[in-house]
Amino acid sequence: MAARGWSIRIRVGVRPTRILCACAAIVVALITTRPTPAHEMAPPGSRALRKVDPLPGDDAACRGVDVWTVSTRRLPGICRLPAAADLGVERCVDPDSGRWERADLDSLLADPSRPLLVFIHGNRYEAGEAKTQGVLLARHCTAGCPGGCRPRVVIFSWPSGQQGILLKDGRAKYDRAYADGHYLAWLLGRVAPERPVAIVGYSFGALITLEALEDLVAAERAGREDVMPWTRRPGRTHLVFVAPAVRCDALAPRGPYAETLACFDRLTLVINSRDDALKFFPWLDRDSRADALGKVGMPRRWAGSAEFIATDAANIVGKQHGLPLYLSSPALSRRIATGALEALAP
Repeated sequence: MAARGWSIRIRVGVRPTRILCACAAIVVALITTRPTPAHEMAPPGSRALRKVDPLPGDDAACRGVDVWTVSTRRLPGICRLPAAADLGVERCVDPDSGRWERADLDSLLADPSRPLLVFIHGNRYEAGEAKTQGVLLARHCTAGCPGGCRPRVVIFSWPSGQQGILLKDGRAKYDRAYADGHYLAWLLGRVAPERPVAIVGYSFGALITLEALEDLVAAERAGREDVMPWTRRPGRTHLVFVAPAVRCDALAPRGPYAETLACFDRLTLVINSRDDALKFFPWLDRDSRADALGKVGMPRRWAGSAEFIATDAANIVGKQHGLPLYLSSPALSRRIATGALEALAP
């Protein structure tokens, strides 16, 4: 992230390339970091707000949200779809006071006729911050799509709290995202095929989502009976990726996640071509060095038969990286809400 008024003096004998690498490493630390909390002052030059402006009808929507959280924060890293997972489940009893109570997975998945909206956050979220952002998203989605269904919102809370600094932290979370894709696959594999599902993946949340769907495709191909099939399921599936921190060729015909196209009916892509954090996404993966999907986008033809809507939020969000920046815009907030919920359920 650029800071106005700063200057760098290069001493004789110090290679400019080293200084440039050091500056770039600082920026990498911002990749997929947690958004500016709603109660904090936005930094100078930022277009972030102290709090996210409510949408019309938001007060009524707030009283009707149904929010749960599923946590993998105490689970170890894994390299494949597990046969079982001891996920921590909680239900929000009072969104206004932030009161939660312990619950179980069977209760969460009860009533298969009610749509699910799964929110997957990005890097540097503590557990409490993930809950706060999930409730905020639930309120905006409900208010932004008043004619749509009232979903059960599930916050997929993964261990993205800060570990170390700079590039080390970014790469650690990038690797952990693959593990949590396996846990998410296990969770989605318990959802009834006829149940409508919307997934909102912010930053690394998009990578976790595609990893999960790839697992489910592989499990179906292998004939696993312990997970529900996800290709061509009768219930609609909508994906909304906001500033996705996943390689830009993810859904290309020969891309690593091309087979997941059979798992969803709609993809809403909200990118930011000016995002200063995503600009350094290629530093995270030493092998691919690909640009971030959230930075450069993708062509319509890669979406196949799925509905595809793409928006570049650069003129609204600016150069920063944070979900509240998107939710603070009525236009972007409604795009997220309608992409997730419009026509999701019959």
